Amino acid sequence: MILPKKHLDINESIFGFGAFLLQQLKNPMSTEELWECYRDAYHNHRYPVKFSFDQYIITLDYLFIIDAIKKNEEGVLAYAIA
Repeated sequence: MILPKKHLDINESIFGFGAFLLQQLKNPMSTEELWECYRDAYHNHRYPVKFSFDQYIITLDYLFIIDAIKKNEEGVLAYAIA
């Protein structure tokens, strides 16, 4: 679930899911809006793997830890570009 390996596709890992979430953050949005973007993508077959909300939070934690995302001045998620 966390790392892709021989029998686990990149889309099924938090690396792949994190990349998908980063693509959605072209425009800053709230945590709830980002979750709804993912749910919409999954239900409309634009993302092939179903993740739980817990896995979503773990993925956001990972993205924060590696400084890929941050909360901006308005308190919404955004790229953490220096």
